[in-house]
Amino acid sequence: MTNSSHPHGWSGSAPHSSYSAFAQDAPMYNWSAETQGIVLSSFFYGYGLTQALGGYCSGLLGGKPVLGSGLLLSSVLTLLVPQAAELGVSFLMGLQALLGLAEGVIFPAQYTLWAKWAPPLERSRLMNIADAGCTFGTFFALLVAGIICQTLGWPFVFYIFGGVGCVWCLCWFLLVYEDPAHHPWISAREQEYIVSLLAHQQQVERPEKAWTACAGDVRQERRHWLMFYSFQGSSHGHSLPLVAMAKSLPLWAITIACFCTDWLFYMLLTSMPTFMSNVLHFDLRENGLLSSLPYVGNGLGHILAGLLADFLLARRVLGTAAVRKLFSALGMLLPAIFLVAVPYIGCSSTVVVVLLTLALTIISMTGAGININHIDIAPRYAGFLLGVTNTFGIVAGIIAPTAVGLLVSQDLQTGWRNAFFVSAALNLFGLIFYIAFGSSTIQDWAREDTAVQ
Repeated sequence: MTNSSHPHGWSGSAPHSSYSAFAQDAPMYNWSAETQGIVLSSFFYGYGLTQALGGYCSGLLGGKPVLGSGLLLSSVLTLLVPQAAELGVSFLMGLQALLGLAEGVIFPAQYTLWAKWAPPLERSRLMNIADAGCTFGTFFALLVAGIICQTLGWPFVFYIFGGVGCVWCLCWFLLVYEDPAHHPWISAREQEYIVSLLAHQQQVERPEKAWTACAGDVRQERRHWLMFYSFQGSSHGHSLPLVAMAKSLPLWAITIACFCTDWLFYMLLTSMPTFMSNVLHFDLRENGLLSSLPYVGNGLGHILAGLLADFLLARRVLGTAAVRKLFSALGMLLPAIFLVAVPYIGCSSTVVVVLLTLALTIISMTGAGININHIDIAPRYAGFLLGVTNTFGIVAGIIAPTAVGLLVSQDLQTGWRNAFFVSAALNLFGLIFYIAFGSSTIQDWAREDTAVQ
């Protein structure tokens, strides 16, 4: 699209075939680095605006239609990116903002669905495997996009990915159902297992006993759990207990911890390539394998964290609150330590890459901590709460690179060291606040006991 994204910018040479003609004919735009940054940032302004709205709509209308509609719209808009670029920067910025608006509803809607489908003792691994798919998807997309740019030209990246997204949405609307109670093909045993465990979550300390409680009178107990589940584990009404939410310390604990973690995470993703290039003189293009290790490590870390968290819960080694705080502590404290160590490593780019890979791998452990704690404290409003905390995280993602730029502009070495210290200090503060006020108990404002009675 721009001079910096010319096919020769990728390592290796384009294959000598008839397809190379497409790559050579792809339009090129002489946009400055500042213009490119503005275009890319346009997405996040739209993305941040629909987080809470997406969570609210998914809780009101259902996660399936909101998530499917958001992804379908973003897939269609992706198909239009080459045309928008041809029309001019303003059109591309507008399209990027629309893409952000469409994609902003996806994660909150996903949490609404998980609150209805994921039993407490399987929640960590199910949700973390899904999160790992995002990381692996990014890694795979970057790899495939390079090949497509070399062979077919950059416009086909958007045509192919947008087309695949549209096909995926068709499968989504045909095969996915809002909750187990309305799934036509799920077995009665599995349906009762999921529904009873979710309904029992706020009544007993050991949800694995719910199946035994329901095994006696199947019809009567099944009706009871389905009715209870329809209130406690499903959609909310038009109104939200906003005042009670604003006064909830456990919710503030999650929000502050998410802000601090996302500050460090976005700083690693956006600023570390600059640090490695300008300070360590590390050529990222010539070391593609090392550059990709943080993505692979983060994806694997999500899966391992989810499996380990559910193992500890199933064996009753730790309670839910202790597991959430343990994994949050590991995912926030260790990356901060690695980050503080980076300025003292010297010019060993390999060691720095190892530390950054470990940081991005271990930060994924928060996926079994603060990231899914929303469902623990308020399953009815999980999508909306995720939207709220994600909005704070996006704000951190916007501020962090700007703060790094300001610090580094004053003095290169001292600026980077101060930037690392600020990120580490924020993470430490967020962790202390979360350990002090975090909880795994369903909050009173998230219950609907009177409706069930």
